[in-house]
Amino acid sequence: MKSILKVIDSISKWSGQIVSFLVIAFALVILYEVVARYIFDVPTTWALEISQALYGAWVILVGAYILWAGGHVNVDVVYARFPPRTKAIVNSFTWLIFFMWVGVLAWKGWEMGWFSLMEGEREPTSFGCPVYPTKLCIPVGAFLLFLQGLAGYIRNAIFAITGREAE
Repeated sequence: MKSILKVIDSISKWSGQIVSFLVIAFALVILYEVVARYIFDVPTTWALEISQALYGAWVILVGAYILWAGGHVNVDVVYARFPPRTKAIVNSFTWLIFFMWVGVLAWKGWEMGWFSLMEGEREPTSFGCPVYPTKLCIPVGAFLLFLQGLAGYIRNAIFAITGREAE
């Protein structure tokens, strides 16, 4: 079990590190637009759309990495007062809601992405950036999030049953 958890964690970490380069590409596109617009007075027709596409892909693909790193927001008003094992039992139910949400995200994301690809969907602007690459990131990101959620659920279940950490 430890090896499976380790593989899932490494997939989340690896994918997050790769996806982090989208932020650099995003920043370079914005920098180019700022220089072109304010220094050379020649704004682009493509920078906004490309930066939005890169940012959209980054947001959906970085979710598993953030879950692995423990960076998602929690509401701890009552939960923080529970002992660790009670938290693990409560988490068992919230993980089920998480899996339903990720399942719908993957399913609907795939439908939207596939339709967009088949239609060759583009932004309705003069540049006409393709939309389908970003939409196809939705089911990929949902799958990565599911994997990391599965690892979290397994760790949580082990702790709820035994009172000891899985690792």
